[in-house]
Amino acid sequence: MIDSTGRPSATDMPVRRLGLGDLRDCLLLAIDRQWLPEEAKWRLLFEVGEVYGIDDPCGGLAGTVVLARYGRDLGAVSMVLVATRYGRMGLGRRLMLHVLDRAGDATVFLSATEYGRGLYQKLGFRAVGEIVTHIGHLRPEPEDFKHDGLRPARDADLAAIRGLDAHASGAPRADLITRLSSIAEQTRVAERGGEVVGFGAAWRNVDNVVVGPVIADSTAMARGLIAGLASELHGPVRLDLGAGEAGLSGWAAARGMPPAFTTTLMTRGGPLPGARARIYAPVMLALG
Repeated sequence: MIDSTGRPSATDMPVRRLGLGDLRDCLLLAIDRQWLPEEAKWRLLFEVGEVYGIDDPCGGLAGTVVLARYGRDLGAVSMVLVATRYGRMGLGRRLMLHVLDRAGDATVFLSATEYGRGLYQKLGFRAVGEIVTHIGHLRPEPEDFKHDGLRPARDADLAAIRGLDAHASGAPRADLITRLSSIAEQTRVAERGGEVVGFGAAWRNVDNVVVGPVIADSTAMARGLIAGLASELHGPVRLDLGAGEAGLSGWAAARGMPPAFTTTLMTRGGPLPGARARIYAPVMLALG
């Protein structure tokens, strides 16, 4: 069916599972929506998630959405993108309904911009917090490095790191953490009594280095991990912090990383599991 503009009706445009062969079209769609063409991020999403899309009959993609499953009970939704030429045709809702059907009874979460919040609320999501994104050149002070037991991670730490992430996130994410460890430029751990009790990683995106995840049992430990990671990196740093981390957010701003934008953390199907207070920064907004 063709609508009054000469474009196909949204209901006639099937959703399909995308593969790495569609990566270029995903990047072009992101550019169309004035997002950065984040190839490293998309490659990770293809590896650990399910990427779905709607083909544009004229070529390329009309829309995308990603579902990352963490076991049977938790999933993250991201990259809900609709080409500008297909705006206000219901494709975003169509894509969301598709991944929610795929998620089944699992609790699902996402980070919403102001443009998507209305749709997500209509689909049963509720706001549970805010995430403040800081971007800049982190300039640590000497006192930021005084937390004891911080060191670069070793290969032998991977099992402990995966265990810490599973406890904090409340879900099995070994594949994600293992894959992240292979692309991270830096990974640091906090050790106490010979036991790894916290960790942080940093990986390079298009125009900055993302510090995340950061899992710690205190703000001081999180600050030490972040400072240690940033001191070894070149270029601007991005740090996504829960709005409840006012102390860490203020510290980041004072060290050269002002707030850049805020998104809303939303859930559907139940509360987020795990020891969430230990997650000072996610892997990325798209994956939690």
